[in-house]
Amino acid sequence: MKKQKIKREFKLSNTKPKKGLTVILKKHSGRDNSGKITVRHQGGRQKRRYRVIDFKRSKRDIFGTVMEVQYDPNRNAHIALVQYEDSELRYILHPKGLAIGSKIIAGESVEIATGNATMLKNIPIGIEVHNVEMHPNQGGSIIRSAGSFGVVIAKDGGYVAVKMPSGEVRRIIETCYATIGRVGNVEHKDIILGKAGRKRLMGIRPTVRGTAQNPRSHPHGGGEGRSGEGMHPKTPWGKKARGKKTAYKKRWSKKFIVSK
Repeated sequence: MKKQKIKREFKLSNTKPKKGLTVILKKHSGRDNSGKITVRHQGGRQKRRYRVIDFKRSKRDIFGTVMEVQYDPNRNAHIALVQYEDSELRYILHPKGLAIGSKIIAGESVEIATGNATMLKNIPIGIEVHNVEMHPNQGGSIIRSAGSFGVVIAKDGGYVAVKMPSGEVRRIIETCYATIGRVGNVEHKDIILGKAGRKRLMGIRPTVRGTAQNPRSHPHGGGEGRSGEGMHPKTPWGKKARGKKTAYKKRWSKKFIVSK
């Protein structure tokens, strides 16, 4: 198999992550506190350390310089190491187009430029944003994956309407912070893993078809030779697998959706 080549705007740093900005990431392998599997298809994976990301951008009105862009094994986006004027180091999500040596800042009255963070009420309509807070001072909790971005499309009555990557339009309190630009590593979607072993190193275990199992393990199991499902598709626990909506959405969250 030919080695896949991906063109990048910059070269990722080979240096190890800063010790003060990492913590040991415990491996749970999809099990709860009693040792029972509560999330299937998880287990194995290589050792890794969690990089503490500054989603809050709480360092206000102080300029920071992008020192490095690093790979983060815990997310599909790259991270940028920022050194502030008081010599403090922090990790942030790396926005697309933010070069090494660039200056960034977070605050109420800042320039609308890639990497800067400010309140939604200060961001003009039509500007791309990411790492958006759902509640003031909570820290960015949505629009954080590689290549994703939202668009500010309206402002009204203390709320700002943001179009999500899914196409959904959601109202968010205008004092919530957001970062200008889109998340970097847009090429992530083009990566081909190439072999099953790489998936295992990521901690993802195999998924076995229901029809290939025995009837005690799955409703689709059993039968002589190759056989179909023989029924309306079901989950391993007998619930309807298609057609019926099973997702539970919180009522407080639902009322802020302008259009789906």
